[in-house]
Amino acid sequence: MDSQDYTMTTGHSVKSGSSNTATSLREVLTSPYRSYLYSYPHKTAYRELDPPMPLAPLWERENTDTYFLYMHIPFCAARCGFCNLFTLPDRRDDTHERYVDALERQAKQWAPITSRRPYSRFAIGGGTPTLLNEVQLNRLFDIAEQVMGLDPQQASISVETSPDTVTDAKLAIMKERSVDRVSMGIQSFIEAEASAIYRPQKPQEVERALEKLTKYNFPLLNLDLIYGLPGQTVESWLYSLERVLTYEPGEIFIYPLYTRENTIVKPDDIERQGPDIRMELYRAARETLKSRGYVQYSMRRFAKERSSAGTKVLLPYSCQEEGMVGLGCGARSYTSEVHYASKYGVSYKATQSIIADYVATERYDVADYGIVLSREEQKRRFILKALLHREGLALQDYYQRFGTNVMSEYGWLGELLTEGMAELKNEMGVEFLRLTEEGLGYSDAIGDWLISAEIREQMEGFVFS
Repeated sequence: MDSQDYTMTTGHSVKSGSSNTATSLREVLTSPYRSYLYSYPHKTAYRELDPPMPLAPLWERENTDTYFLYMHIPFCAARCGFCNLFTLPDRRDDTHERYVDALERQAKQWAPITSRRPYSRFAIGGGTPTLLNEVQLNRLFDIAEQVMGLDPQQASISVETSPDTVTDAKLAIMKERSVDRVSMGIQSFIEAEASAIYRPQKPQEVERALEKLTKYNFPLLNLDLIYGLPGQTVESWLYSLERVLTYEPGEIFIYPLYTRENTIVKPDDIERQGPDIRMELYRAARETLKSRGYVQYSMRRFAKERSSAGTKVLLPYSCQEEGMVGLGCGARSYTSEVHYASKYGVSYKATQSIIADYVATERYDVADYGIVLSREEQKRRFILKALLHREGLALQDYYQRFGTNVMSEYGWLGELLTEGMAELKNEMGVEFLRLTEEGLGYSDAIGDWLISAEIREQMEGFVFS
């Protein structure tokens, strides 16, 4: 679930540029779970691009050394109660086959456009990519290598899966195709908690999948859990965490539960459960993971230090850069100035219609839905991408990119310092604005606070279908 994206809440405005924020950080911190800011700007800020923009000129202007290749498989076995991702419950092989045909058609048109740079990362997400049968799953790797030009020995490769789709045959394919990281959403080992979010999952099935995964010894196993589930207590939450830890995953993501009006589980359903204990659950997990040798890299990501990356010699990639090449319906692509994707929907009918349009399309060589990032929004994105990560924002990196001093240009960032959410650190002559441990726990509120007024207006104006 780490490469997935949830709709964000709204509620306060932020003035752009060097102006002070309209709402103080102190006020924002009273509601730590305001939104999950997976990427900036969020898809709800996207609109029709008129006129559509040819892709070739967009990518010709990119100066990054490497690209990130992503494939989106928008199918799952069932829709979880908290999910508003772009995904459709559909197990039919023929539907999957037509979709992979369309993805290959898109790849053949995009390959000449994005071949200027090699790929340093490749991820297959969704949905549940391993819902595809073995032939279709293998085809995705063939498309990446034979059409897009991916060198699997120079790129880190990640695949998402789910307990019910883990089989020896599919794991063998991933092992053969040099997958470095397998990510599996568990959410809870308590059957009643999983049922409360409409996730038909039994603990025995999770254990079976984990035993298979560990047998194949992938370089990195990532497991996801969710805290704040209906009926969850500190004790039951830590039970699920301890069960995960017995498998010694290299990486664990912990997600607070978010619900929206357009999800199966509604906000009112959660509020009726009683007091919000998500921060208590988060802190309990953080301390447990720290005591077991995990390093915190963000509010959600905890990982063990890796002594070796394996036999690959990976090409470099910085999350500060753009160059995201997103294939498939629901995938987003990022250049430094333009973010684009297929249309966004959440309801079954809307998602089905958008996927049908994608499969029927013959030409994929223009961006017709997305957002053109102003200089201001490029700056906001740069700040957010760095600040919400353990490493923090290197002030000189911002200056080299934009030619200005970020602390002067955005003076209200100083509120992070006065509220104890961040500190300025000098390391070997490089100054960083870095969230404190407490600040990392409030990342969702801080990220929401940093959204510009213009983007927030776009998000609030989005009409869900």
